[in-house]
Amino acid sequence: MKKKLLNFSCIMVIMALFVTGCSKILDKKPIGEIDASTIDDPNSGGSITAAEAEQLLSGAYNDMYWDGEEYWAFDRTTNGDAMADNAYAGSDNPANHAIDLFTTNSLNGNVERNWSRLYTSIGKLNETIDKVSKATDAALPPERRNQILGEARALRAINYFELVRLWGDVPLILQPIVTTNTKTIFESVAIPRAPVAVVYDSIIVDLEYALTNVRNVNEVPLKQIISKGIVNTMLAKVYATIEPHDWDKVNQYCDAVIADGYTLLPDYDFLFDGQHKNSSESIWEITYEGWGSGTYGLWIKDMYIGGGWPKFNTPSHDLVRAFEAEGDDVRFNSSIQWVDYSGQWVDPYWPMNNLPLINKVRGGDISNFIIYRFADILLLKAEALTELNQLDDVSGAQFYLNKIRNRAGLANTTATTQADLRLAIEKERQLELAFEGYRWFDLQRTGRTLAVMQNAKKANNEPLNYPIQQFRLLYPVPQNEIDRNPRLTQNPGY
Repeated sequence: MKKKLLNFSCIMVIMALFVTGCSKILDKKPIGEIDASTIDDPNSGGSITAAEAEQLLSGAYNDMYWDGEEYWAFDRTTNGDAMADNAYAGSDNPANHAIDLFTTNSLNGNVERNWSRLYTSIGKLNETIDKVSKATDAALPPERRNQILGEARALRAINYFELVRLWGDVPLILQPIVTTNTKTIFESVAIPRAPVAVVYDSIIVDLEYALTNVRNVNEVPLKQIISKGIVNTMLAKVYATIEPHDWDKVNQYCDAVIADGYTLLPDYDFLFDGQHKNSSESIWEITYEGWGSGTYGLWIKDMYIGGGWPKFNTPSHDLVRAFEAEGDDVRFNSSIQWVDYSGQWVDPYWPMNNLPLINKVRGGDISNFIIYRFADILLLKAEALTELNQLDDVSGAQFYLNKIRNRAGLANTTATTQADLRLAIEKERQLELAFEGYRWFDLQRTGRTLAVMQNAKKANNEPLNYPIQQFRLLYPVPQNEIDRNPRLTQNPGY
């Protein structure tokens, strides 16, 4: 796997060593990052130009989409599907196997990489927000400055949403790390974990600011640029996750996304065939075609399909059985391909002459990567209406659930009670959104993780007997981060 230098981790090392700067380590800047040496000091009075403001935002996007594609296009699937019952770790990576088998500890390399990746992006976004908010260049009109700030704050909120769902309490860093004196570095980075509720408050404040200032869906050039559609989607997902859930808010923001004009594609397979990129169903989609050498999109595909070496996140028996029990041939065939790799390697769960692999990344020479799409919102709308006890098939929960089922060629749901609809929507989300990083977090926010994972089965319905306990519903804080930050505590149980 690729290993990249992470600026935030660099700063953490500096703190630990009590040195006064890291200019030599940071000489190599990511695409779009400007030389901020004259304005690192908040007392210096420096200000950036309009062009530099645009470069900062571009650098923040590139940091997530290029340097961060290992998280958004790969680790996010491991966290959302392999840790749940949709997939096994596959591959020959011990860190992935530990995540899959619930034997993860604080030395796990993938867990460390996820933490570092998300905080690296937050560090760049904090820098962007700070410097753009202070910009006085007349060539940067207030409307565009506020758009840049809105996009950056939405991206910061998205990174914190990932962090808080994986670790619970996390350090909440909302200001750039000043690199001009050691005391400031230490005080800025060596901070304790903020309570989950405080982190969510910050996420919502950022998203509400973004919603007021970012562009409408039809005004952004590509779906990888933050629009009101993405922000409304995030707000719906946040309010479905926070405790207590706010279903009125979920319903409100789902309606806002629906009003933005997204539509389901007529054929489910269009989402993954490589011929319908940035479609009407896509809300947030990373576009790799035309970027650099194009290796990013190719690398994504190589993780999941093709021969030669064990592939990551192989579909599980539980998921295959769920497709078969529902008679869901459309999504089954679109989501999973079966291959004969006899003699290439050994899989612990499947025969090599009939091995399932993820099929959703097959389309085209270079894969885009969809993070959020409209089907998710329609199912969240159905879930909100279920909890609000609006269950009918005319405008209630059944209506929105049936939209998703009918597109897959399935009959209307037979679920009519609130209890039955909860389980029907859970199953529909599993089948519709398989391998898109949703399943673990769906089980977490509905309180169903332990019940589902303790019932996971392999071939012939043999129990998998995962050693999952309550404390393993959150990741451990990486040990190297605790070593660097004396105020950082470990999650209980680790």
